[in-house]
Amino acid sequence: MPASISVMKDRALAALVGGALGDAMGMPTQLLSPGQISARFGRVETFVAPSDDHPVSRGLEAGTVTDDTEQTLLLGMVLLQSDGKFDHHRWIEALVAWENDIRARGGYDLLGPSTKRAIEAIRSGLSPEEAGRYGDTNGAAMRIAPAGIMVPPSARLIHTVAETCRATHNTSIAIAAAAAVATVVSHGVDGLSWRDATSKAIDAAKAAETEGAWVAGARLSSRIAWALDMADRAGTATDIRSLFDLLGTSVASQESVPAAFATLALADGDVWAAAQLAANLGGDTDTIGAIAGTMAGACSGMAHLPREKIARLKGFDIEAARDMAEKLVDIRVAAENSGGG
Repeated sequence: MPASISVMKDRALAALVGGALGDAMGMPTQLLSPGQISARFGRVETFVAPSDDHPVSRGLEAGTVTDDTEQTLLLGMVLLQSDGKFDHHRWIEALVAWENDIRARGGYDLLGPSTKRAIEAIRSGLSPEEAGRYGDTNGAAMRIAPAGIMVPPSARLIHTVAETCRATHNTSIAIAAAAAVATVVSHGVDGLSWRDATSKAIDAAKAAETEGAWVAGARLSSRIAWALDMADRAGTATDIRSLFDLLGTSVASQESVPAAFATLALADGDVWAAAQLAANLGGDTDTIGAIAGTMAGACSGMAHLPREKIARLKGFDIEAARDMAEKLVDIRVAAENSGGG
């Protein structure tokens, strides 16, 4: 039975805030190796500023969110404006405008490879479906939370996820990864624990593997199941390091998304513990942290998030996030009440 509307809205906001916390923690360590992180920061346990020579984060203050959070909120805005049918061209233009704004602010953390390639293809005349034909990186999964908030767990959620992916990540791997994350968020908003919600994610990934263009790569549903199993059996720091050595932490969907599920499990669903763990992994630390934090927040609620850390976030407007979360939940509830859930 779904949770009360007040609980749903609280968990929806916690999903957005949890993602921001994981993102900001991983901001200074993204693209670095575990050895480089250790040499520069020791163990990252709170917000720190990046080094002056960081390839994409240099100049940012400690606690600043990156593209993971900003694109999540951007997707939420487009979903709210799409009036029941996802507007691919509005989405592409929103991404372009966002990138232009980042450049104007002197930022370096711009669009990922799949999204950038797709935008250029659409502007040259290709359909959204064709433009996203080769997008298999983790951009779709990192920003999918608003879809999980807006749509209850169902075949319609898989369809909505696939639609948001068409223009940039229209591949079986990327859609399955995004569907798994959205499913955890959606079940979390309904009141499930992280353990119960992640058990649903594997089936969602399997269902989504028929969407989009097939591309060669490890099967997401199997990788997520493997990641959760290894996390459950990891008893030492050596076990945990070996786990991520096997899973990988790159921008590839089949590495970073299972890694985020493992991070969620190792943190026992705790947002801040997940953010700390992800920040020290090396590789795509901000995205792994954002995805794990999003899922953890959706499955716990605002009372379980660290208030003092939320207050230190930079570039994140919690009241705007609250407004978005509430509007997305209102759409969800209205659809369920009308029989469209």
